[in-house]
Amino acid sequence: MIKKDIWKQFDRKNVLVTGGTGMIGRKICDLLTENTSAHVVSVSMDRITKGDSKKMVYLYGDLSDFKGFYDVLKENNIHYVFHTAGIKGSPKMTKEKPASFFVPLLQMNTNVLEASRMAGVKKLIYTSSIGAYPAFKIIDQLEGFDIYKPLEVFKESDNGPLPPMDEYPGYAKRMGEYQIDAYKIQYGLNYKFVRLGNVYGEGDNFDADNAMVIPSLISKINNRVGLKEVRETAPVIVLGDGSAIRDFCYSEDIAKGIILALMYDGGKTSTFYNLGAGKGFSIKEVVENLKDITPFEYNYSEEKSKPSKRILDTTLAQQELSFNPEIILRKGLERTWKWYIENPQEHLLRKNYFK
Repeated sequence: MIKKDIWKQFDRKNVLVTGGTGMIGRKICDLLTENTSAHVVSVSMDRITKGDSKKMVYLYGDLSDFKGFYDVLKENNIHYVFHTAGIKGSPKMTKEKPASFFVPLLQMNTNVLEASRMAGVKKLIYTSSIGAYPAFKIIDQLEGFDIYKPLEVFKESDNGPLPPMDEYPGYAKRMGEYQIDAYKIQYGLNYKFVRLGNVYGEGDNFDADNAMVIPSLISKINNRVGLKEVRETAPVIVLGDGSAIRDFCYSEDIAKGIILALMYDGGKTSTFYNLGAGKGFSIKEVVENLKDITPFEYNYSEEKSKPSKRILDTTLAQQELSFNPEIILRKGLERTWKWYIENPQEHLLRKNYFK
């Protein structure tokens, strides 16, 4: 997916990855250290020790500390920034703990972008979310009233002023996008952002109480499989009825797409790109794939739920970035499951904003 001339642009560059111990950030760090001579600095609040090397340095740092982050940029003479640090949580957490999304997201995004601008960072890319899209689109007007249509497949041209789909985290993500737009208008900075679908992979938040669907399921399954006596009597409970459709994409493919988006300077169609599988998978498909990987029993929490579909249209990224996800769902789930059972406690070392 990434050609040699792209990798060469990182040679002898100093690159900073926020959240470099997280699900997407660690993949970006690995790809850069494996394919370039760049010096990579990771900054995160995870207590994960991966070991420094000549190519890679891991720093513990709070992105809400403006001066601390600015000093890291200046001391390491950073040329490029990948801002992948964020907060992932289940829909339940969005409803019950909106401030845990909203406040730290605003703080870290504002600080990372402004400190990077002041430090003279040349290239920066920020990871936003499908949740920043509006849930509806105005398709007509009748007698002074707007007529709305629910969105199921999201294109970059659907970006608009309607409230974001995920409300509190969606607004926080949008503020980062607006900040980037403001920099382009006032300072001519070509900082970028991408909107991501449902990303999964190694290094995710696997806390079953507040994680997204795939890591939550994997955590629950592992707990059940480890207790033979409760496999039959205590099946895994899958929220909903399995019919919800989401754009699930493996973290390594997303990391490659983010690298391509940062280095591409020819885009004129849109100010940002969608990165995802570009197609939908039902929760039932995910569950059945996991069941093939490791047998377990399960029940749905509802007999029937409202139809729900959220898919990113990735045509623009395919055409302009040559973005083409390579890891199919089954293979991505196998890799994620294998990593988790080998590292079942690592998520406890990650910063958890909900506890």
